[in-house]
Amino acid sequence: MTRVLDLTRLVSRLGHGPLTGIDRVEYAYLVHLLAQDRPIFGLVRTAAGFVLLNAVGCAGLAARVNGTVALGKTDLIGRLLHRRNPLRARAEADVRRMAVARAARPFLRRMLRQFSGASYFNVGHANLTEKGLAAIRSAGLKIAVLVHDTIPLDHPEFARPDTVEPFRRKLAAVAAHADLIIHTTQDARAKTNAQLARFGRVPPGVIAPLGVPIPVPGDLPAGIPTDRPYFVTIGTIEPRKNHTLLLDVWDQLGPDAPRLYIIGGRGWANASVLARLDSLPPGGPVRVLSGLDDGALAALLQNARALLFPSLAEGYGLPPVEAASLGVPVVASNLSVIRELLADFAVYLDVTDSYSWMETIKTLATATQATTGPNNRMIPPNWTDHFKTVLSGLW
Repeated sequence: MTRVLDLTRLVSRLGHGPLTGIDRVEYAYLVHLLAQDRPIFGLVRTAAGFVLLNAVGCAGLAARVNGTVALGKTDLIGRLLHRRNPLRARAEADVRRMAVARAARPFLRRMLRQFSGASYFNVGHANLTEKGLAAIRSAGLKIAVLVHDTIPLDHPEFARPDTVEPFRRKLAAVAAHADLIIHTTQDARAKTNAQLARFGRVPPGVIAPLGVPIPVPGDLPAGIPTDRPYFVTIGTIEPRKNHTLLLDVWDQLGPDAPRLYIIGGRGWANASVLARLDSLPPGGPVRVLSGLDDGALAALLQNARALLFPSLAEGYGLPPVEAASLGVPVVASNLSVIRELLADFAVYLDVTDSYSWMETIKTLATATQATTGPNNRMIPPNWTDHFKTVLSGLW
């Protein structure tokens, strides 16, 4: 059976630094489907319409994602449609050069009807529109959508205001047209189905946890002190990640506190936290790190006393799973999805109880025996099992 993978998100991310969690999922699907003995095509929505890639084009895109092939020059269309976004212009120009077919948006059905009976996969939350999914379905393709989370609808206070309504429209289109929903956890399934029910249809679904490769530590990043106990927290600096709690705890711990390394880029709507971070004293115990490669981040994580994860809402929670796979203790907020994934591999604390966080951190900082090691490591979910669940017996 032919498989058509939507690659719109990956194209939009080309040249913008390390892949995010959802980007990595789309890339994992691309790599896996390319390795299968089945025809694969890639569908990309660009500013100039839809582009279709065959297996050679999909492999070319994968090479640009992993950095083995550099982006080429933009073309006239790119210069006209992406004047303020040169990276996107170059990415879409490369995709057009690799394409085996192109279609204006009204003619998507005509381009895809040759694949009637094929499976269309959308795992990146991009290109989920009513018109697009309706055209794909009317062309005779079966539609599988991976819904990572429904945080914009469950917790709109943690989403950018301009993203809530677009996400609602995406989920409405999924409810109307999807033949299969891929859920990453039982928690995600319950929350997604509750939202889908509001649109009048809950498509069939499967639960397939995302694969989490065990991080491979490299060299510790230069210039970052590791000579005394330290903790790390990983995640974009935005309200949902609750950095406020940790900053409050470190204020209470005082100047002799262990080090705290906050690893992540700056997000949105977090002016008060960003102001506190900007006012941190040089040489103080709290430091913000960004731009670390995967090896350096894994090395820093592996040597930490614990990963601190006081998040207020999560769809999956990759950092705690990665930490537990390295044998690093995890102190996390009491979220059902984290409990489902980590079970007894984490300490769960109420995010309203800063005293418990402080005491737990003090205990871990002063422990005389190592709490890490092979016997304390969690075996994380893997991609083999994920794809076996999703692809076996598919329609």
